[in-house]
Amino acid sequence: MTDLEIIRLGKKVLQGASITYEEAMRLQSVKTEDIPLLAAYANKIRHTYAGTTVEMCGIINARSGLCSEDCKFCSQSVYHQTQAPVFPLRQSDDLIAEAKKVAAHGVQRLSLVTSGKGMENDLDFPGLINRIAVLKETTGLSVCANLGTLRPDQAALLAAAGVRRYAHNLETSRSYYAKICSTHPYEDRLHTLKAAKAAGMELCSGGIIGMGETWQDRVELAFTLRSLEVDSVPVNILNPIKGTALEEMNPRIQPLEIIKTLALFRFILPDKVIRPAGGREINLRDLQGTAMLAGANGLIVGHYLTFSGRDTTMDYTMVRDAGLEPV
Repeated sequence: MTDLEIIRLGKKVLQGASITYEEAMRLQSVKTEDIPLLAAYANKIRHTYAGTTVEMCGIINARSGLCSEDCKFCSQSVYHQTQAPVFPLRQSDDLIAEAKKVAAHGVQRLSLVTSGKGMENDLDFPGLINRIAVLKETTGLSVCANLGTLRPDQAALLAAAGVRRYAHNLETSRSYYAKICSTHPYEDRLHTLKAAKAAGMELCSGGIIGMGETWQDRVELAFTLRSLEVDSVPVNILNPIKGTALEEMNPRIQPLEIIKTLALFRFILPDKVIRPAGGREINLRDLQGTAMLAGANGLIVGHYLTFSGRDTTMDYTMVRDAGLEPV
């Protein structure tokens, strides 16, 4: 991959065309010294298609632990012995208090997250509908939901309750998925996303990089997300948690490889929200700000489900220092 090829493909996207899978695979072969050029074109693509705003989103862990699934990265799985908190569905007053802490930093969107495979036969689902309605009415925040797999009728109920966006990660490519989760199929995730979209909700779906997948897996994931017309793409970076199946994953993914991944996703998904998420603080380290100049236009801010993030004010400063505007 030469400088001229990066420029040619960057101009192709800027002129309104989509790159092919083969072209994306060519881009991933860019040498280390050319990653800044790739990132520069990703930044131009973001500016052209998504402007200068950065969507800031907080998350609330509404129910934690005792998940029946065996996702190899997850500290909440019953297959793993970790220090992750375990608690049942939180009451509305508790969720409201947590949401107000998020809003105090200027964040206007939050996602309510529950542990477990999904809602199909979950007795907590009616209570969640009620809590979402109370949260929206009390705080005025835009409330997203991340509740695992759904039936179409449940997706319709969430949309009617005012959930604008449903979050459900594919985690990785279909090709690599069996090495990450064996207790439910990839199709369950696809069906949930399609049900949420059919109900009128926007889609938030991405994955985790650094789990041993190849570049082909990352490109395959990005193209699957493109085919689903997702609106927001969280890119998590594995934070190996002691007690999980991936606790000794080595070597750890390097910062420039993360930057290259974000830039490549921007080439493939020019008009979407691309959101560095869990693990960015640990893995990007001093290059977090560089991510904002490599095509990113969204952030998960504050704390994550089972480990801490950083001070939200630092993220607002980082975004503004990149010449962008947090919203």
